[in-house]
Amino acid sequence: MFTSTALPPAFLRAALAVTALLQKFLMVVGLVFLVGLFGVQAGHSGLIDGLKTLISPSEVADDEISASEEPAEQSTPALTPKMRGALDYVSKHYRVSNEALEPIFAAAQSAGKELRLDPLLIIAVIGVESAFNPYSQSAVGATGLMQVVPRYHLDKLPDDVDRSGFLDPLTNVRVGAKVLRESISRSGGVENGLQQFGGAVNDPDRRYSTKVLAEKQRLEQATQRLRTN
Repeated sequence: MFTSTALPPAFLRAALAVTALLQKFLMVVGLVFLVGLFGVQAGHSGLIDGLKTLISPSEVADDEISASEEPAEQSTPALTPKMRGALDYVSKHYRVSNEALEPIFAAAQSAGKELRLDPLLIIAVIGVESAFNPYSQSAVGATGLMQVVPRYHLDKLPDDVDRSGFLDPLTNVRVGAKVLRESISRSGGVENGLQQFGGAVNDPDRRYSTKVLAEKQRLEQATQRLRTN
């Protein structure tokens, strides 16, 4: 046997109010749907966009805010075909990922353009000095990819970078390229400059420059193979 329960008047009033609001909402949605359908048939895409803002203005606003808050991506400068071919060779030869090498190659390319140096020469020096290990450090304090000795080249750091900048791979490449350019200018040529850069001025066999130039030649050959494939 079922028994009936009397609902409180306040509850009934609330239920009626909710029902009325739901009916109005369904009427508005139906109207929007019909107008939107008409707009699609008539080719008025702007009308649809306007209706979307009427239906969910808060969602649209949230999307716009989130889009404006997204940081702009810092793109790495595009590598030239020559540098791209050298990167592929270095990645395989030194077993370093392309993703890790690309910023280094971009820094060498940029420094080479600024200092009028062949960027492949910078890359060859990096290969000989550190084998692309940014944490490499010698017994005499030479640091990073290009084995720069900080105490001798503080003047080459950017104004807003302190001594710790030598540990940053990209800063190390830029500073090392400046040291290399300075060595070549002072010595009157690439071979003599390399000997000075490597601290081997008194080596009559020029073993350091021979090693770097041999690595540079391998890089050049790798770029030529890429062009012929």
